[in-house]
Amino acid sequence: MRYKVSHTTTYSYSDAVPICHNEVRLTPRDHSHQICLTHRLSVRPNPTSMERATDYFGNQVHFFTVQEGHQRLFVTALSKVKVMPRQVPLPSSTPPWETVRDWLAARRAPTHLESVQYLYDSPFIRTNDELLAYAEPSFSAGRPWLECLLDLTQRIYDDYTYDPTATNLRTPLEEAMQLKRGVCQDFAHLQIGCVRALGLSARYVSGYLLTEPPPGKPRLIGADASHAWMGAYCPEIGWIEFDPTNNQIPSVKHVTLAWGRDYYDVCPIKGVFLGGGKHAMTVSVDVLPLDQEAA
Repeated sequence: MRYKVSHTTTYSYSDAVPICHNEVRLTPRDHSHQICLTHRLSVRPNPTSMERATDYFGNQVHFFTVQEGHQRLFVTALSKVKVMPRQVPLPSSTPPWETVRDWLAARRAPTHLESVQYLYDSPFIRTNDELLAYAEPSFSAGRPWLECLLDLTQRIYDDYTYDPTATNLRTPLEEAMQLKRGVCQDFAHLQIGCVRALGLSARYVSGYLLTEPPPGKPRLIGADASHAWMGAYCPEIGWIEFDPTNNQIPSVKHVTLAWGRDYYDVCPIKGVFLGGGKHAMTVSVDVLPLDQEAA
């Protein structure tokens, strides 16, 4: 599948902002099942400077500065991507989850950094006994690794209610667990925390979700908005991703932007500004299959 993605963020200020510095992660990643065909970042007012770099996790980052007084700032990312089907093994063919845990615990060489760096706590995810207790029913002794992850994905989907009014970016994971409500970011953080509490590697993935259901099928949550899910690592298999918000393994309808330890590492836009008074932010996202655009 090929998609055209448009992501526009608008900042509005009651007073003029004379200067701002921003960091943007809105370039889709290239990896084994996705190719970013084209990408363009547009900023208004025109930035005084703009640079592009690759961060520690391999995500593309733009840095820009606006030194012109403004009361509105528009940041638009336009991308075209190609997403290929993902190969997923039979759940029963994967090794017992304890084998994966023990393998990760024994690997400390620099060549294994890509997998073992996601074993540990991160700014938004602190493992604790509550996370461990919630995870354990899915991870019975000797159960295949992928069966465990799929069962945990199903349980989060069943136990938690999608509610965009229940939490915000500053809501701690512990509070979201008490509420049993939240959004895709909360559910991804919850599943990552559960997996790490068991000594397994898990990372946060940001992106988009196309939700055009076939006739008679329900619309998936996350349409026309940024989306988030998680990935877990198994040796000899690699990374497999899980979307607990929709109880599925991501496939051709998930467009990957970035990945890291948690939301802190992949925030689409963050920065600082002077002045501005009261301010507000709005986001508009469109994910359009290119065959529909041609039609």
